Amino acid sequence: MYVQVALAMVGGLLGWAYVATKPPPAKVCGSPGGPHVTSPRVKLNDGRHLAYKESGIPKEEAKHKIIVVHGFDSSKDLNLPVSQELIDELRIYFLSFDRAGYGESDPHPLRTVKSEAFDIEELADKLQIGPKLSGASLVVPFVNYWWPCFPANLSKEAFKMLLVQDQWEKIRQQGLHESLFRDIMAGYGKWEFDPLDIANTFPNSRSVHIWQGREDKIIPSQLNRYISAKLLWIRYHEVPDAGHLLIFDSSLCEAVLRELLVE
Repeated sequence: MYVQVALAMVGGLLGWAYVATKPPPAKVCGSPGGPHVTSPRVKLNDGRHLAYKESGIPKEEAKHKIIVVHGFDSSKDLNLPVSQELIDELRIYFLSFDRAGYGESDPHPLRTVKSEAFDIEELADKLQIGPKLSGASLVVPFVNYWWPCFPANLSKEAFKMLLVQDQWEKIRQQGLHESLFRDIMAGYGKWEFDPLDIANTFPNSRSVHIWQGREDKIIPSQLNRYISAKLLWIRYHEVPDAGHLLIFDSSLCEAVLRELLVE
């Protein structure tokens, strides 16, 4: 009897563990019982939809076209503090979009870092943004503490500094698993490449920028500083008194744009 009870308890625990780890059904926008679709969307080749928002100068009249990729627990509706004067001066068109599983974009059950890049490429093609990528600015970009390119002592030191403070907003209306949790799994899972193996594919050797706040408690500055020191074609900007939200400082945000766009 004791063996039968023990087996039953083990079976029950395994069943509970399966239910606890199995992701709940996603509340897909536009599906029966799911959130309403209120934004324009493009249909990708795999059948998923990406929601997007356009702002700034009309696309047909713009001199510069920028695709804004939001970060963790954010969406296409983040408002960059850019003055209308700067937008008019530099003739900037902005294209923002909800990454897979966020906001009104369909979830991607196999989302990876690589699939994110393909989504951006396909979105740009569908909306005819242009055939050529001329530069990129990474503002406090994500780092994986377990990248093999990092010295063990550097990763350990930086990881101890990590503070996570989450703010839950409308952006996770399709479910936490499809937005935040898949972000974590893709970011901290195995990447298809080592960042230090990335080659410079831009004709202008100063076209890629990394901006980092020295006081950032979420992405410690020493990690992006290390990567930039190894990849000499990246222009590294470390802001002494800034933290993780430096892009929402209007003067810094406009500095990021000028460095990217003004030759």
